[in-house]
Amino acid sequence: MTINTILLDIEGTTSPITFTYKVLFPYARNHIKQYLQDHRTNREVRGALQVLKNENAADIPNGAPCINDATEQEFLESASSYCLWLMSCDRKSAPLKSLQGLVWEQGFLKSELRGEVFADVVDAFARWQIEGRRIAIYSSGSVLAQNLLFRHTQWGDLTSYISFYFDTRVGAKRQIESYRRIAAELRCEANAILFISDVTEELDAARQAGLHTVLSLRPNNSSISNNAEYQMVRSFNELAFD
Repeated sequence: MTINTILLDIEGTTSPITFTYKVLFPYARNHIKQYLQDHRTNREVRGALQVLKNENAADIPNGAPCINDATEQEFLESASSYCLWLMSCDRKSAPLKSLQGLVWEQGFLKSELRGEVFADVVDAFARWQIEGRRIAIYSSGSVLAQNLLFRHTQWGDLTSYISFYFDTRVGAKRQIESYRRIAAELRCEANAILFISDVTEELDAARQAGLHTVLSLRPNNSSISNNAEYQMVRSFNELAFD
C-alpha cells in the first residue's frame, strides 16, 4: 500500500535534541514558578495543578517535594518545586507537559523563544505536500508546544504543512495501542503510515501496530548507527517512496 501519511517524532527527528535540552527545558525551569504565580486563576493552569497534586503522593516516597495546599501561596510554591523535580527526572507527566506548553507559549509570543528544525525538514514538508502525503506529529510534548515550535521556526511558520498533532493523551510512545489509536484517528490503514523516530523502542511499538518505520540518525542522537534491523536516514532527503 502507498504511504499516504508521514508520522514524525520531534526531538532528534525534525529538531535537534540540543534544542529541547539546552533551550526549551531551561526556559521552562527558569519561568514556571513566576508563570504559575501570574496565571494562578487560569482554568487550564488550575486543572493541571490539581492533577499534579493527585499524582504527587505516589512520588513523595521517591524523593519528590510534597505539594502543600495549606495556603494559596504555599500551594503554588510547592507545586513549582514539584514541577522542577519532575523535569529533573525527565518525567513524561501530562499535566507537567501542559504547563510547560503554556510557559513556552509565553516565550514564543514574547519572541524569547524560536523553534528550531533541520533545513531538510522544510524541503521535505513542501515535497510531501505536493505529493499529496499528510504530515502528522507525535511527541511527548503537548500539542500546544508542538504547534508553537513549528509556528515559530527559523524558517517561518510551517504549520500549514501539518494536518494532525498527537501527544501522550493518545497513549505512551512505546505502547503498541497508541499507534493503533493514531491510525484510527487518521482514518487510514496502519500500513499506509510511515513513522520516523530516533527511539528504537518507539519504532518497535509502531511496527507491531502495523506501521512502516524509519530510524532517524540526527547529530547527537544516541541511536546505534549500524543496526541493520532498521531502515535509517540522516536526512529526510534520503527517503524515497514507491
